[in-house]
Amino acid sequence: MNNVLTAEQATDLLKRGFSRRALGRFATMITAGATLPFYNEPAMAQLSRVRGAMPADAVIINANENPLGPCPEAAEAIYGIVKKGGRYMYDLTDNLAKTIAEIEGVKPEYVIPYAGSSSPLHTVVLAFTSPTKSFVSADPGYEAGGRAAKFIGAKEIKVPLLADGSHDVKGMVAADPNAGVIYICNPNNPSGTTTKKSEIVWALENKPKGSILLIDEAYLHFSDAEPCTDLVAKDKDVIVLRTFSKLFGMAGLRAGAAIGRPDLLQKQAGWVAGMMPVTGMVGATASLKVATLVPERRKNMRAIRTETFEFLAKNNIAFTPSDSNCFMMDSKRPAREFMEAMAKEHVYIGRNWPKLPTQSRITVGTREEMLRFQAAAKKVLA
Repeated sequence: MNNVLTAEQATDLLKRGFSRRALGRFATMITAGATLPFYNEPAMAQLSRVRGAMPADAVIINANENPLGPCPEAAEAIYGIVKKGGRYMYDLTDNLAKTIAEIEGVKPEYVIPYAGSSSPLHTVVLAFTSPTKSFVSADPGYEAGGRAAKFIGAKEIKVPLLADGSHDVKGMVAADPNAGVIYICNPNNPSGTTTKKSEIVWALENKPKGSILLIDEAYLHFSDAEPCTDLVAKDKDVIVLRTFSKLFGMAGLRAGAAIGRPDLLQKQAGWVAGMMPVTGMVGATASLKVATLVPERRKNMRAIRTETFEFLAKNNIAFTPSDSNCFMMDSKRPAREFMEAMAKEHVYIGRNWPKLPTQSRITVGTREEMLRFQAAAKKVLA
């Protein structure tokens, strides 16, 4: 089975401390392709669903999806390309890379499009961590990278968030002098809290030699957080992840990108291959060309989130103020119990994290959906 690995990949793995027996595991992952045994957001969202068919009037606010879906311009582009779906059309992927590069101020070779951002998150872990190079993340934080690290035998080190919900960058940098990847999701998932750009720059300047910063900006467009793509343009040891699953409303269409120095991108790109979905590529490109899309959707989501927070505060329900399209709410009871009670009201909320056993992640839906959430929460918590 090892023969699916290139000689370069096999040599690299051995140099990074992997055993020859481990090579077979990597070969299995390459062969498996999209069925890699890692958790991503869609897979984790299944933990929030009660088994069985959902009712027609279900309020689904469990997976940080955008209920608005793709914008009209993206939907039109997707509809138009479906009829040509019998062709690979690699140029559509190239067009997306060029469009992202132009907007972010980097060269086109600094961008690799993917079907969402889960794939590059996993492959960065495969490329830069090992039994001797750890994966450092926040706690609570998005678990997919840690799951990938564990699968290949790399150590995951979790550093608690600071009291204000930001990443403890000093603690993360000091966590392991041999760290391979320091992962910062900004805004953070699940808390929705942000970390200042100055703190991220400090981490970049003080990180262990040979490590990289992996900045996940999946929720950036909802927030006031500063993007880190300018650090990429300066050729720093950083890879930035972007997705069209959140604000752009394309979770089911799959489009995203890794933005980084070409040598870093190529190191992780060797662990995945495959054609990008043409629907996702044209939808993402069309979305980026709508200048009003991000500010309008951000304003709309924030207004609904503010109304929701006002309801929670008025009813003395504890929550974490968020700068994203999700937030953590404390029901003061086991989160699974609260989730199941809400499901009986046809309101499907998100999961909890081990560190937060009584808190649930709630996605900000439409105004009508959040009014349904408010009514159900008030009934269940009475």
